[in-house]
Amino acid sequence: MSGAGFIPYGRQDISEEDIAAVVDVLRSDFLTQGPQVPTFESAIAEVTGAAHAVAVNSATSALHVACLALGLKPGGLVWTAPNTFVASANVARLCGAEVDFVDIRDSDYCMDPDALEAKLAQAERKPDILIPVHFAGQSADMKRIGAIAKAHDIRVIEDASHCIGGRYDGQPIGACPHSDICVFSFHPVKIITTAEGGLATTQDKPLADLMGLYRSHGVTRDPDLMARKHAEPWEYDQVALGLNYRMTEMQAALGVTQTARLEDFIAHRHKMARRYDAALADLPLILPWQNPDSHSALHLYPILIDTGKTNRTRREVFDHMRAASIGVNVHYQPVHTQPYYQSLGFRPGDFPVSEWVYARALSIPLYHGLTEAMQDRVIETLGDALR
Repeated sequence: MSGAGFIPYGRQDISEEDIAAVVDVLRSDFLTQGPQVPTFESAIAEVTGAAHAVAVNSATSALHVACLALGLKPGGLVWTAPNTFVASANVARLCGAEVDFVDIRDSDYCMDPDALEAKLAQAERKPDILIPVHFAGQSADMKRIGAIAKAHDIRVIEDASHCIGGRYDGQPIGACPHSDICVFSFHPVKIITTAEGGLATTQDKPLADLMGLYRSHGVTRDPDLMARKHAEPWEYDQVALGLNYRMTEMQAALGVTQTARLEDFIAHRHKMARRYDAALADLPLILPWQNPDSHSALHLYPILIDTGKTNRTRREVFDHMRAASIGVNVHYQPVHTQPYYQSLGFRPGDFPVSEWVYARALSIPLYHGLTEAMQDRVIETLGDALR
């Protein structure tokens, strides 16, 4: 094993067509603010069934403009799940808002609707925005979460960074039947990539218009959005305080060609996940549960070390795998345990299910370029690590 090549937990799959599309843009007149970004937005809108798609330079940026478009102000309040990357909470802080968390279920590792109802029943103040996080490619229970939010007049942003191409309750994730806005990530380890990049979908044109403004300085030449009537063709209006979150033409061109392979990417992930399901069934592990109402995009294959059935610790398994050049990872350190959020008053023990999952979690390799031979090596090494 020592001479074997490194197997990461996830990586991009770049084809010659992808490379050619980027090179074509580099030879074109537009490196930014050209035709590729709207083409990519249209492709994702078609995949998700959304009326509108707004591409930006990262999923963090997409979450930020989504919060701004929904009117989040300093002193506002956002609730999200602890089992996520810090960006899901940080965007609220960037708006000057407060953050709190709702614990997850121990089945899908997504926001627990029962915990949400209980927290709302006891809350002195309800959140302005709820950000449920879809974990590992699988949707949270959006039927219940959306209904609860609607009953309490709370706006909803789905953090679907892991989920492009997934389905929930018979619809593509991103169609927003239970939310205002849905956000995707195109980081290289995600299902498809634009190198760095993100996108927000919505069925609401005014929200799409606002997100488009906030991604580009709050500046527009759209007569429907301008505050003044202009006589000169070069004039523009700044109608909001925005940012420069634009996606480049190179990124968008890569996104277009990647999107064309989305179904193949997900089919391969499901094939490899089924092989893991069968091969790992007898090991002292808790394997990822799949909601029958969901067709996961399978961004991750997260296993939990079943500490009741093995004396091996997660750290021992992690070190064994890394020593064998298998790039396992851990998703996620609960956000409320990070030093920044500890400084705001959160403490270990506040969200016990998230902490219980984190203490056992390990993400093993799953991506389009993973071969059966490589996967067999992962399986064999994992078995050795647990003995």
